[in-house]
Amino acid sequence: MPAPLKTEAIVLRSIRYGEADRVLHLYTPRHGRIGAIAKGVRRSRSRFGARLEPFFHVRAVLHEGRGDLFTVTGVDTIAVHAGLRDHAVTLDAAARACDAVARLFETSDPHPEVFTLLAKELELLHSDPGQARAANGLAFRLKLLLAAGIVPQLGACAACGDAEHLRGFSGAAGGVVCMSCEGAAFPLDEEAYRFLVEALGHPLAQAPDASDRALRQAERAIGETAEHHAHVRLRPLLRAA
Repeated sequence: MPAPLKTEAIVLRSIRYGEADRVLHLYTPRHGRIGAIAKGVRRSRSRFGARLEPFFHVRAVLHEGRGDLFTVTGVDTIAVHAGLRDHAVTLDAAARACDAVARLFETSDPHPEVFTLLAKELELLHSDPGQARAANGLAFRLKLLLAAGIVPQLGACAACGDAEHLRGFSGAAGGVVCMSCEGAAFPLDEEAYRFLVEALGHPLAQAPDASDRALRQAERAIGETAEHHAHVRLRPLLRAA
């Protein structure tokens, strides 16, 4: 029998299964995304039912089953992030952060930096509800693109390398483009460009502010990058104008 897998994990999603079980989507530092089943977890006498809610940071013991799902046999709580459940906006922001991780990193490939980034984001939303804003969510997604190796080119034209007159953004090209190469690009204002650069260079808690127009352009740039280079469509953060 294989040895049990002992790992930290963040619960991305929890789905009811059968009469008393739950199927869990977990994200781990060394084993990427894992699917697991918690048997009997919805029964009132379950010894770890309340420890497997979405956004919980736990230390889990998992046994490999016959199918694709591990079986949860032990759980210790590291952080519950209870504060983010006090506000609809923080709850929604946490759900979108976990959803972005699940879509961009759906395999078992290890990305410890993604685990750390998600843990920091959930802790930030728990401790400071004011961070549940589009700027923070976009900065988080931009850092995920960096971890995935598909961060957009921002220092020079992604098509020709020119560092001047960067007026547009092309997801297909992989970043900002100059006036000569902007045929298939959409306009990117200076404020939106500055937001992308500063969001990459600052911690999540210091995500820069920007106008609604600039944030919409930044979200489009991030979304098109994910679609073209990871074949992933991210859930929108900003409501349609």
